[in-house]
Amino acid sequence: MRIIVTGAHGLVGTEVVRDLRIAGHEVIPLVRRREWEGIFWDPSKGEIDGKKLEGTDAVLHFAGENISSGRWTVKQKERILQSRVKGTTLLAETLADLQKPPSVLLSASAVGFYGSCLQGETVDEDSPLGEGFLARVTEAWEHSTKAAEVAGIRVVHMRFGMILSQKGGALAKMLPIFRLGIGGKLGDGKQSMSWISLSEVPCVIRFLLEHEELHGPVNVTAPQSVSNVVFTRTLGSVLHRPTLFPVPRLLVKAVFGEMGEELLLSGCRVLPQKLTMAGYSFAYPSLNEALIEALQRR
Repeated sequence: MRIIVTGAHGLVGTEVVRDLRIAGHEVIPLVRRREWEGIFWDPSKGEIDGKKLEGTDAVLHFAGENISSGRWTVKQKERILQSRVKGTTLLAETLADLQKPPSVLLSASAVGFYGSCLQGETVDEDSPLGEGFLARVTEAWEHSTKAAEVAGIRVVHMRFGMILSQKGGALAKMLPIFRLGIGGKLGDGKQSMSWISLSEVPCVIRFLLEHEELHGPVNVTAPQSVSNVVFTRTLGSVLHRPTLFPVPRLLVKAVFGEMGEELLLSGCRVLPQKLTMAGYSFAYPSLNEALIEALQRR
């Protein structure tokens, strides 16, 4: 297959591109500098070399501003929103105008769509939109693919949970603290954490490419969500370190503001209902084995 990838040099993109190339696919990144290898685009300016997308079999869209790069100021929240809406809209409209459009667009999304849930509450792809900034961003992000859907392209919104990797993301930020033995639960530790091993993601991508019946939202999470306190204890156990230093809720909110409230103190038990029903078999279904694998990988 000829596959176009945005965000090809990010945490997920790098892993997926490597896997697809090993499998023998032709993978071409969308890049923001004309001198780089790939197809040029600049979402902020609405520029893209659309003609070079003709004849593509599939498009994987991972690009977007990092949501945990700092406190959510008004300006930062607007950057987060626009980096997703502008880029996705430009890509979807360009694909829709092609003479030979791809058959499928796999577009990144997030479990933030569901907002904050009550303790023990589970959600799946049929659950309604939640509340909060991340829910609003995710709704707009997914809506931005509308042009591609209208054009008959199969669109999948990959609602990712927390991606486990020591190369980047939330786990990478936790590890220095936990390795020093000063990690602990956040707030009361009852909030749910839905996660997926980075090593699992390329397998899910290939499954989504192959299974044409899958479309719309698809939760890309392991089947075993856990509470923050269980995640904390499991990470401490894998690292052979104590986890005796809880971080009070008020401190999280004071340091991280709204970002801390939504990313660290809230969550839902997100079930990968569509993947499970379609027959996907998880390589890393349990948190313990996923953390061990993540910490062994270089």
